Amino acid sequence: MGEQPAQPGVLYVVATPIGNLRDVSLRALDVLRSADRIAAEDTRVTQGLLAAYGITRPLTALNEHNEVAVTPRLIARLLAGESLALVSDAGTPGLSDPGAHLVRAARAAGAPVVPIPGPSAAVTALSVAGITAPHWLFYGFLPPKAAARRQTLQALAALPFHLVFYEAPHRILDCVADLADVLGPGRELILARELTKRFEQVACLRLGEAQDWLTADTDRQRGEFVLIVAGAQPTARSESTNARQVLATLLEELPASQAARLAAKLTGIKRAELYALALDLKPEAGDQP
Repeated sequence: MGEQPAQPGVLYVVATPIGNLRDVSLRALDVLRSADRIAAEDTRVTQGLLAAYGITRPLTALNEHNEVAVTPRLIARLLAGESLALVSDAGTPGLSDPGAHLVRAARAAGAPVVPIPGPSAAVTALSVAGITAPHWLFYGFLPPKAAARRQTLQALAALPFHLVFYEAPHRILDCVADLADVLGPGRELILARELTKRFEQVACLRLGEAQDWLTADTDRQRGEFVLIVAGAQPTARSESTNARQVLATLLEELPASQAARLAAKLTGIKRAELYALALDLKPEAGDQP
């Protein structure tokens, strides 16, 4: 397939490498080479990527501090027929990075918005985490202040999904201490740092071991982090409560045996136990199991 240059009046959301510059896609290079302008979180960082591939394009800084102010000017350029590539310092724009405001404004103005997929630190970490559970929750950066961080973690503590966080090196020790304290030291943690870079590390340990692991070698506290924490394990009480709720709903339409059979598939609890519970909930629904 041949080159796919940027088209007039289109906003391209371009994912760029999170470390290793060889991870940039051919399509991303096509767009970066041909776009009339590139909106970059930090023009100095983007200039390094462009220079590595011999690309010279006009750059406009678009970051968390100026995105609202800069967006109208960029939208005007789009509507005048210019093509625009949006990039962040690393990874996919709009995910814990600037860009969402510009994307919404472009769509509201009727300008096409086209994704150029590629690297994401969260997905990169998940791919080597070895997690068999099908569901996970991407949270991004936790609040930097301890009280707010702990309050947020308390709200997440009971969720059964793996939790995916980003963290900066200067907060990593405080962050893992709060994770262990609020979520419990026994939960499994996948700690990934400097992904795709020279000193990449991926460690699997318990939350209660994380601080010791990080302090055993100060180099382990360097770089950007992705933290993947195991979700809460269901308790017997929560399983029982869920079974009662499922059965109560099914019994509104079905006899006890059918309701118990379906509830067993949904909850994993034995059919005989659920049939007995169904009779307690609605004796008149009884039939032969």
